[in-house]
Amino acid sequence: MSVKQPYDTIIIGGSYAGLSAALTLGRSLRRVLVIDAGQPANRQTPHAHGFLTRDGATPAELSAIARQQVSQYPTVQFWSDKVVFAASVGNEFSVTTGNGVQFQARKLLLATGVFDIMPDLPGFAECWGRSVLHCPYCHGYEVHGEPMGVLANGEVGYEMAALIQHWASHLTLFTNGPSTLTATQEAILGQLNIPIVETPITAIEHQTGMLTSLLFGDGGRAHPKAVFSRVPFRLHTDIAIQLGCDVAENGLITATEFGETTVPGVFAAGDATTLFRQVAFAVSNGSKAGAWINRELISAELQQRTDFTPAQM
Repeated sequence: MSVKQPYDTIIIGGSYAGLSAALTLGRSLRRVLVIDAGQPANRQTPHAHGFLTRDGATPAELSAIARQQVSQYPTVQFWSDKVVFAASVGNEFSVTTGNGVQFQARKLLLATGVFDIMPDLPGFAECWGRSVLHCPYCHGYEVHGEPMGVLANGEVGYEMAALIQHWASHLTLFTNGPSTLTATQEAILGQLNIPIVETPITAIEHQTGMLTSLLFGDGGRAHPKAVFSRVPFRLHTDIAIQLGCDVAENGLITATEFGETTVPGVFAAGDATTLFRQVAFAVSNGSKAGAWINRELISAELQQRTDFTPAQM
């Protein structure tokens, strides 16, 4: 089935970056379609922090409020599905959803986020976003003054331990096997009174996602209040690659401050473009991308209606 609708912009992804861009474009009187599969990366996290006026709200609450406010603008529409294919068609773009529905637009915004790849460690996935945490700015205050751990090794382990010790009453670096830190790094952590435990971890014991203990291979246990860790990730979809957008070595879509990708007319915003995975950053990214998309649309319209070229604007 094909749906013919001359949208100005299609936004793929309806979380914070996508909704922020939709708000900016809706207020710019642009015809916008937001296509969302309903799988935000932070759906398991009980509370979101660091976003002014909504500090401590649940991710679902933030999304519901945002969607309700964006829905007030009559030129913005929503479609629940997953985009599986996208391509340029002349001066426009065509997208196809999993249900076989096709849409076209003058611009595309990729706000698809990322998918976290959990390690094969029992309990890790269940605790992710609850008591196994990735960002002290998002979650550190809620566990500050408590014993905490860092589950990482090498450069990442050293970097995270040096950062997170500020929040913890007592911090331990769990390398989950032989340490790969340098002698200098180990010496600095020693001066910070951060012990390094190399014993392999066999499970993270928990109650409904809240960590109760780390179980070691030798039968011992540790009882931090929370553990900070990093996991690898990938883009939620390969739409950016289908369109020919450059993807950086870290797996994120290459984009300018205003969301421009390496493919003219295709923009990207939010977690798919930055390692700063906070609601505030996503909202900012989306707002700037929406404004820049509107600027490009205005430029193209002026060029059609007048003798001015974009360089003269």
